[in-house]
Amino acid sequence: MFVGRKRELKFLQERYDSDRAELVVLYGRRRIGKTELLYQFSKDKQAVFYACTECTGTEQLARFSKRLLQSGMVAARYISVFSDWEAAFHSIVDLPSEKKKLLIVDEFPYMCKANPEIPSLLQNLWDHELSRQNVMLVLCGSSMSFMEHEILGEKNPLYGRATGIYKLRPLSFQESRDFFPGYTLEEQLTAYAILGGIPYYLIQFRAEISLSENIRENILRKGCVLYNEVEFLLHQELRETSVYNAIIEAVALGNNTMALIHSKTQIEKTKISVYLRNLLELGLVEREFSVLASDKERAGSQRGLYKLTDEYFRFWYSFVYSNHSELETDDVAGVWQYQVEPQLHQFVSHSFEKVCIEYMRLLNQKGELPFHFAKVGRWWESVTHTVEGKNRAVAEEIDFVATDRERKQYLLGECKFRHERADVEVLGKLKEKFPVNKYKGEYHYVICSFYGFTDKLKRMADKEMVLLVEAKDISHA
Repeated sequence: MFVGRKRELKFLQERYDSDRAELVVLYGRRRIGKTELLYQFSKDKQAVFYACTECTGTEQLARFSKRLLQSGMVAARYISVFSDWEAAFHSIVDLPSEKKKLLIVDEFPYMCKANPEIPSLLQNLWDHELSRQNVMLVLCGSSMSFMEHEILGEKNPLYGRATGIYKLRPLSFQESRDFFPGYTLEEQLTAYAILGGIPYYLIQFRAEISLSENIRENILRKGCVLYNEVEFLLHQELRETSVYNAIIEAVALGNNTMALIHSKTQIEKTKISVYLRNLLELGLVEREFSVLASDKERAGSQRGLYKLTDEYFRFWYSFVYSNHSELETDDVAGVWQYQVEPQLHQFVSHSFEKVCIEYMRLLNQKGELPFHFAKVGRWWESVTHTVEGKNRAVAEEIDFVATDRERKQYLLGECKFRHERADVEVLGKLKEKFPVNKYKGEYHYVICSFYGFTDKLKRMADKEMVLLVEAKDISHA
């Protein structure tokens, strides 16, 4: 089942239809759907699609040669394997195609691992011949650090040669909904909160059974694919997985600063910073800053909050890893009833904020907001309030703040995922939080409430031009 990726397919097709040679670098974390995207793009074209595996350089060249020669090029009459890598890559100009000659190399880092000279060889070929031919070469990889540092880094041979660079990201909530057309919007949101926008995870759930059955049978049940998925990925990418488990679990449970992670894990701070850097490079963790943070604050090595980028990792460490003993003895029903189900609604509320920001971006693109914002994200800051005649510093947070490039207009938003309708106090508290004396400008307000609004808040919103967003608005986006 192939869902979404219209923008990505359009990008690739435009490169294919161009009147110049194209060297495209496509990369993204494992399971995100790179291979399927490239298959969908190339299935109606005369293309050579080669998927690298971990093997010796000699074996890789033999397999690569076989795939190229199977295309029907003239050289297949005379040889069974190319003499070297230069001859193999040069043969792209001989691919039998009336249109652009298309070669896709999937998991390119595997090819370079045993043959580190390949980037330099490709650079030389591209500079002196391929860049003047009607060819399209796509280099694809899951190793984020390798693709960003060894292929795209300015000190490396292929730097500046790529005519297109695309970092593949998870599917949006709206795209992910298509996997579960029979679910209610709340069930779709819950599935997204658990699985994120990772296609490989989404297809593990069966749309014809209930959400609770999917969680029990396709996550909590020992032996199913998702039960061991996190451990499998960590063992593929990292050593000392027990240490990484401790750090990731700490972050998943809300310990989002170096000090809190240290307090939770008791691992030395200097070591934690190294492990976190590796997780950042893999794209499993990111450092989040308040949306209005200054460049100086962002540059500080101890600033920002750590959070998991992968929704499924957050779910797995919250409910599977922490209940491993019970699940190993097949107590699926007990873990679901006493651990997962009672906490699931609160777990989903975190993702509802993310979905609301996604919805704001859609409205921004359509020009349906009071102004066009340049940035949006969570905001937090220590704010001084006067309480009973005394100044008191309070740590304030707002679910999202958007602003224009000049910071003259602000959109402040609160997200509520409670089993009740939002009332006027939500708007009042939102207005109180933001330090208007520090950030001077024009203010607009948004209340996102999945379960709707009281009549009193609706009347106030009409009077004050406050945007109210509920479930039906998001469902029709």
